Amino acid sequence: MSAALDGRVAIITGAGRGIGREHALLMANEGAAVVVNDLGGGNDGSGSDAGPAQEVVEEILAFGGRAVANTDSCATWEGAKAMVQQAVDEFGQLDILVNNAGILRDTFIASMTEDQYDAVIDVHLKGHFAMLHHAAAYWKDKSKAGEQVAASVINTASASGTFMPNAGQTNYGAAKAGIAALTQVAADELGRYGVRVNAIAPVARTRLTLATPGMGALFAAEVPEGEFDMFGPQNIAPIVAYLATEKCPLTGQVFGVQGGAIQRLHGWSIGETIENSGPWTLEELPDQLAAWA
Repeated sequence: MSAALDGRVAIITGAGRGIGREHALLMANEGAAVVVNDLGGGNDGSGSDAGPAQEVVEEILAFGGRAVANTDSCATWEGAKAMVQQAVDEFGQLDILVNNAGILRDTFIASMTEDQYDAVIDVHLKGHFAMLHHAAAYWKDKSKAGEQVAASVINTASASGTFMPNAGQTNYGAAKAGIAALTQVAADELGRYGVRVNAIAPVARTRLTLATPGMGALFAAEVPEGEFDMFGPQNIAPIVAYLATEKCPLTGQVFGVQGGAIQRLHGWSIGETIENSGPWTLEELPDQLAAWA
């Protein structure tokens, strides 16, 4: 019996630890060849270390899988381009892109520096777009050349920025909300080339969530042996692997994922409406909008 991802080639960013590592291990176990990307920096994006990516590659090779390490930054145009080229050079093609890399530089709005804001937007939002751009250009060229493309992109949004905004994470929440919107626009654009684009908003124990103000203690709580670990990062990987399969029909969706729960998220929708026969005046609006306060 063939595995779910036999013959497919994946790039997974931020795959040296946490959720990304679990994606890489499961996809490799399901037959995919994996480019394991991780800059190997700290929670705040500083520094670099080739160790985490290579360690995951060694785990995959040990059970007979196929993988190569990559330590480029997805937040740079050239780094993203090099990753796509490495997948094609090493394994002959690219079928799956999992945008997972991320950093945190949490602080409140009045205290946040320009660098703290820019660094998080760069890694998350620009990093997602840079990878998506170069992968999309590759798939568009294949499609225009008459080749059949059945590619899948899985982006990583967050509860912060979608259904659970978190004080102290203006930069992170803004980036993650942008990723959810990017996912829907990309799905609309790239379907014509045979590319599906979805996103997940995971809730799991990682280096980042353990460092999140007000949440670290919750994620760090010990789980008695034999009980289900609802914050285990391994819980996130199955839906990502499914979204990466060739025959999965889903696109343009954002899914909340925690433990054994998968929720389909709905974005901005039109709620209550007030209408006037002409322009509203400042005198009329207070009474009309009072109920929305």
